[in-house]
Amino acid sequence: MTIVLQAKGITKRFPGVLANDHVDFSLEKGSIHALLGENGAGKSTLMNILYGLYQPDEGEIFINGLPTRILSPHDAISQGIGMVHQHFMLVPPLTVTENIMLGQESVTPSTQALGPIAKLDRRRVAERIQALSREYGLMVDPEVVVRDLTVGAQQRVEIVKALYRNADILILDEPTAVLTPQEADELFVIMRSLVKQGKSIIFITHKLREVLDVADDISVMRGGQMVGSLKPADATQEILAEMMVGRKVLLQIDKEEAHLGESVLKVEDLQVQDDRRHMVVSGVSLEVCAGEILGIAGVQGNGQTELTEALTGLRRAASGHIYILGKDTTAANPRQVVETETSHIPEDRQKHGLILSFPIRDNLILNTYYHRPFARGIEMEYLPIEEHARQLVHTFDIRTPSIETKTGSLSGGNQQKVIVARELSRPVKLLIASQPTRGLDVGSIEFIHRRIVEARDHGAAVLLISAELDEIMSLSDRIAVMYKGKILDTLDAKTATREHLGLLMAGVVKEGNHG
Repeated sequence: MTIVLQAKGITKRFPGVLANDHVDFSLEKGSIHALLGENGAGKSTLMNILYGLYQPDEGEIFINGLPTRILSPHDAISQGIGMVHQHFMLVPPLTVTENIMLGQESVTPSTQALGPIAKLDRRRVAERIQALSREYGLMVDPEVVVRDLTVGAQQRVEIVKALYRNADILILDEPTAVLTPQEADELFVIMRSLVKQGKSIIFITHKLREVLDVADDISVMRGGQMVGSLKPADATQEILAEMMVGRKVLLQIDKEEAHLGESVLKVEDLQVQDDRRHMVVSGVSLEVCAGEILGIAGVQGNGQTELTEALTGLRRAASGHIYILGKDTTAANPRQVVETETSHIPEDRQKHGLILSFPIRDNLILNTYYHRPFARGIEMEYLPIEEHARQLVHTFDIRTPSIETKTGSLSGGNQQKVIVARELSRPVKLLIASQPTRGLDVGSIEFIHRRIVEARDHGAAVLLISAELDEIMSLSDRIAVMYKGKILDTLDAKTATREHLGLLMAGVVKEGNHG
């Protein structure tokens, strides 16, 4: 096999951090090479070096066997390297053609002499987009406005954009993070079509099942080093997880049969607007009882965020009712919701979960600082606060040199553990967990999943909102699917299938389903 891209001895240092430590990596022509690793393992740093966003302190890069320096993304593109970022780099009000032309504007030969005022040759670009779409099975309409496309279609546009710029090597960064299972399967078909026609792909993901399904080669990074490479035939999810974390990881949390108690959360015909005053939650009704986990599945952007904000007092509902333990909390503010013994793990930990400039000690009492033993009247009681913090840091395995460490300096996984520790260290009747493991590594995911199931087993009602279908299926007792602001159906988790859930996530309702 021909090696099209090779990195030798790549080393990159940031202040206080050795991000890449003499990393070797090679990509064979016409193959899909999956790159795995925890957050902070060094994957993104290595890819940013290959794409010219960072410069290595040591090491060499070879393209088709020749040494090369990649000083910028422009250099990378000229060397045939394209990158599809996790967060798409598209301009929503522009058409597909206009997005692909950005930075690569074409002019007709007759108008080239006009310089910057030359007419852009959209027709010629659109024809090339159509040709690329047919060649690689990408199904991209060049005239559609990007904001009118599904997430999966926008991703195809990003791939066409890279191919339009003559990329032979594609770096796909977490490409399935926001796709339905069916869209992910379609992407894998496209990836295989690309490699059959000579393209080579680096596939960065944290979804182990996908790696085993689609990769030709797998490499794992840990602590800035490359710890091993292997073929999918020689790997299992358990082996890969252990390589990533350095210890055995329980990928599926064992949980007992649910023992339902009283109704804790009841939502009736709830309607919620977004910041643009569009109705994005449309008549949602649901109920969660003590001792069960109700998972809400759906592609991000179908009203889950606004629903969660309404339930937790962060957003005022337009109409409908919310009851927690029989008390109407529709118009309650966040503190009033907290006082009903409701805990909230927010989807944006830095915006709604933490004060990053505060020490860990203070973040652990953000919603209880005014209660005894942390306060006596208007005076803070620092000894109990510090003892509480030390205990939670130990119990929840928060990796930090001190309880005085500013929370903003912690890794994403440890920031999330601070939130989980705070929210589950007090009496909990209702736990609302929104995207609780987003961006976390398999070790942190295992820890947080275990804590959520423990809350349920101790009698809490749990509402789990997640775009990760594997997470929903693993933890939930019942699964509701949300699409365009509505609950399309609610299924028993024991009998729900990925295929059925994926169709519902795409808005396809089979005859006989109830919404």
